[in-house]
Amino acid sequence: MRILLVALFVISSVWLGCKTEPVVPVTIHTSMGAIDVVIDTVAAPRTSANFLRYASEGFYDGGSFRRVVRMDNQPGDSIRIEAVQAWANMEFSDQFYDPIDLERTIETGLMHFDGTISMARNLNSPNSATHSFFFVVGDQHALDFGGMRNPDGQGFAAFGRVTEGMDVVRAIQAGDVDAQILIEPVIIDSVRVH
Repeated sequence: MRILLVALFVISSVWLGCKTEPVVPVTIHTSMGAIDVVIDTVAAPRTSANFLRYASEGFYDGGSFRRVVRMDNQPGDSIRIEAVQAWANMEFSDQFYDPIDLERTIETGLMHFDGTISMARNLNSPNSATHSFFFVVGDQHALDFGGMRNPDGQGFAAFGRVTEGMDVVRAIQAGDVDAQILIEPVIIDSVRVH
């Protein structure tokens, strides 16, 4: 219900020509601590609305950070990145939304600097993002439009940044892994929109 109200507000504001809130603060509470982010609803409106509806409907509650990418666990990748990736609670998967169109960094101006939050997508399908998101550790411009982390060069949709809690992100990234999968996933207790 909350997401419906948010969506109606955004749609009516845009339709009436009103300015919406440029950034929305969100706190991701994890089993390792809190990560505060701001979501840029102006530069990346589709991606932000997608993330906020998953958050508002509680789909991230009980989800987890499961994948970490570090310099030491990408043996087959010539273009290496550093990031931690989270998934929504798969118990809600029958309620997940259809994939959204990619908002490229060349369109939004939001680049993958240290602490950027971005939507994950399939390797060769730019318009495939649903619920999974990630934080970058360090500047990761191979994830921007024109970067070649994915062969299509389309990049990923950045839509906000960490304001507090990069120590938590780095602690998650330092966890024990089997390949790139955390041996003990870091649980997302809740994601709250302020």
